[in-house]
Amino acid sequence: MTATLDDFLKQKTLKPLIIMMCGVAGSGKTTFAQELEQKGFARLSIDEEIWKVNGRFGIDYPVENYENYKVEAEIRLRVELIRLIEDKHNVVIDFSFWQRAKRNDYKQLIENTGGEWRLIYLKVSPEVLRARLKERSKRFDANAAFTITEDILTSFLNGFEVPSQEGEIVIE
Repeated sequence: MTATLDDFLKQKTLKPLIIMMCGVAGSGKTTFAQELEQKGFARLSIDEEIWKVNGRFGIDYPVENYENYKVEAEIRLRVELIRLIEDKHNVVIDFSFWQRAKRNDYKQLIENTGGEWRLIYLKVSPEVLRARLKERSKRFDANAAFTITEDILTSFLNGFEVPSQEGEIVIE
């Protein structure tokens, strides 16, 4: 299914609506999530949580600590997600959700907590990703915490499990 943000926002639900962003680095997840945030959604971001708690990658903490900080940030954000659902807030989860198993885990968590999920997959060509990541590397913020090299992007593209028949909404 291909949709726009406006099409998406017209959908009504009686339960808290939880948007799971899905896509490779540079696909536009944060931009899309920030648009939803402007429409009243709470936004949860691992990158911003790490930045807020630990500072800048390779500057305020050693590069080798990143994976541990990522796990710790996700644990904190899962607790916050549950609280937000229980308080009946709509939420956008600004993660990459690159693994099907992780997507399924969050779908179950959302349903068990009383929310309704939508999986938004931002499908972007590798050429566009490269151009966006090149521009992003010039910024100095949580979402540009470290430069994604060609090797890292190739690894991301090779490891990304494209959603298929998971109830995803595809935006190109």
